[in-house]
Amino acid sequence: MSSRHLLPFRRTAVVIGALLFVAGCAAPQEDKKPVSSSASAPQAETSAAAQPASVETAPASSVPAAQAPEILGNTVFEPPTVSNMRPTGTVVGQKIESLRTDLLKLQEQLKAENDQLQSLRISARQFAGNYHSLKAAMNARLQVGTTPGNPELVAQWNQAQAELQQVGASIAALNTLASQVSGTASLSAFLLESTSTTFELRGAIEEDHRQLAVLEDEVNKTVVVIDRLLNELSDDIARTQNYFANERLNLTAMQVAIDNGEYIGGSLANRAYGVPAPAPAGGAASQVGARQPLAVIRFDRENPQYEQALFTVIGAALERRPNAAFDIVAVAPAGGDSARVALDTNRSRRNAENVLRTLTNMGLPADRMTLSATSSPTAQVNEVHVYVR
Repeated sequence: MSSRHLLPFRRTAVVIGALLFVAGCAAPQEDKKPVSSSASAPQAETSAAAQPASVETAPASSVPAAQAPEILGNTVFEPPTVSNMRPTGTVVGQKIESLRTDLLKLQEQLKAENDQLQSLRISARQFAGNYHSLKAAMNARLQVGTTPGNPELVAQWNQAQAELQQVGASIAALNTLASQVSGTASLSAFLLESTSTTFELRGAIEEDHRQLAVLEDEVNKTVVVIDRLLNELSDDIARTQNYFANERLNLTAMQVAIDNGEYIGGSLANRAYGVPAPAPAGGAASQVGARQPLAVIRFDRENPQYEQALFTVIGAALERRPNAAFDIVAVAPAGGDSARVALDTNRSRRNAENVLRTLTNMGLPADRMTLSATSSPTAQVNEVHVYVR
């Protein structure tokens, strides 16, 4: 797979040296040394320390579009009309009247369940619409940039989470309704069987059998409506569960963007699927110096802003290889006495843990990442290497 390099922007006349990302999934024979981030072009009275570290991708990775509001099914389940039956005065005629009464009760139950489903759908659409309105407003603010941890966006995020939780609460109500409809389906099957066996009763006249045939058709039509209701209800449950799970991950990713004050993108979980590759023999730390890393983050100053660039390269790697997994290696300088090396190793490991936590917040499943630590004589500062496998 060909390599992709991330080129730094030119900044004010200071050396950033904070972050280097080398994008790509190169094989060991394609090893190249990472290029340090530096800048010297003047810019109008802007301090580099006050700005997040910026990188430019070539080509730029596309940002996932906001997911459209979830629209549940819109079928209305109306039972068929039950015909009036003229009493015949026979025992079979009385049985037909009893079956007709049972069918009317069954249809009343079906109407109540249909009304409940339509009510749940209306409320789910309303909550989903409110959620996506808030999400769109937050995306618009983050797209142009805002202050880190903007309290207005935090309040909108909390409200969006509350709206999404209401959609999640409807899942439990839909499951309860599905249980009720399953019971109604069982009753309808029993009523259909009872109607069919009534043809075998003795003492009926032709009018009884004519009415019984009409009743059987109406029971059959009711059974079909109930089956369709149960099937569509199952689809609604599955769709809402997937929607709720995906949007929870997207909200988590947006929380990272709000903390940074800039738009990062949708959850990486929307791109991660398939079975990840097994961990390399000898551990991920053995790859340092032997393979080209996907990304190198240098912690030569406090709180380098690496989230956006990290999201971009990880997302691009998942687009090229959906079953990719990632090894995060904390690399400390090997120079100095043993106490210094131990101190740098601990700091580097904490940095790697922060990188892993950031990727988790972006939606990357934890089972696709490993964490290890090592030291290297070529490292001048604490670094975190990210390898793709």
